[in-house]
Amino acid sequence: MKLPRLLTRPIAQPPPHPSAQLVGDLAARLEASARRRLGRGLALRHIGTGGCDGCALELIATRNLVHELESLGLRFVDSPRHADALLVSGPVTRNMREALEQARAAMPEPGFVVALGDCAVDGGVFKGSYAVEGGVEAVMPPDLRLPGCPPSPRQVLEGLLALVEAQA
Repeated sequence: MKLPRLLTRPIAQPPPHPSAQLVGDLAARLEASARRRLGRGLALRHIGTGGCDGCALELIATRNLVHELESLGLRFVDSPRHADALLVSGPVTRNMREALEQARAAMPEPGFVVALGDCAVDGGVFKGSYAVEGGVEAVMPPDLRLPGCPPSPRQVLEGLLALVEAQA
């Protein structure tokens, strides 16, 4: 009788290793743009308005050792009152519409709204459901749309960089 792979390491893909120069350039550009625009690093607040949370998982991956969000001058905050950008993932469901509006109203100006993933852009696979208002556009105009199901951590970082550089 052959035992399952309990004593050996699982077969897995190696983690991506972006070049140090690419990460350094991205970090320098993002920090310089954020400091020019805001006087400090960019503070982010994530709001999940429904959906499968695939985009939220990829957003969490931006904080791991591979992507190191904090080293790029970005940080997550617990309150929209301290946030510069609101990252919205998932379609806007009817019961989350008011919460999203209140979070945006609590943000200081200039506040950015980012639609993270296909569902936040236009409702995605949940479009047409009785419980879904649609994408973020149904509630407020997003400053940045990051399509993908889900967008990769690198796409998220590059999108945030493009947003800050465009506003600077």
